[in-house]
Amino acid sequence: MLTKIGAGEIIYGLRKKIQDVQFELDQLRGPSNIPELIDSANLLRLNEYLSKTNSKKTELICAYEQYSMALEELLETVFDIQNDLKDILKEQSSMINPKSKKSQKTKKTKNIKK
Repeated sequence: MLTKIGAGEIIYGLRKKIQDVQFELDQLRGPSNIPELIDSANLLRLNEYLSKTNSKKTELICAYEQYSMALEELLETVFDIQNDLKDILKEQSSMINPKSKKSQKTKKTKNIKK
């Protein structure tokens, strides 16, 4: 099931994307105010910086959303496998259960006595 959805590759790719975007966000340097420039120029530089960081943070949030959805899908698959294994174990234990063997023996002896 896990290979069917390619969970490992998807999660690795999303994790790599998160790391890349986080690195790009960390590389953005805040604007430094240069006293000889007028306030409006400093505000424009600040606005440009805030726009870039906002864009990267939005991209990061989207990557985390995809990453968490992939993890949820992976967990759902794991729980499905766990439930399938429980069912198999119950079925196998009922086949091995000594009570069922005793009841089969008593049925055979009752049939022979008749």
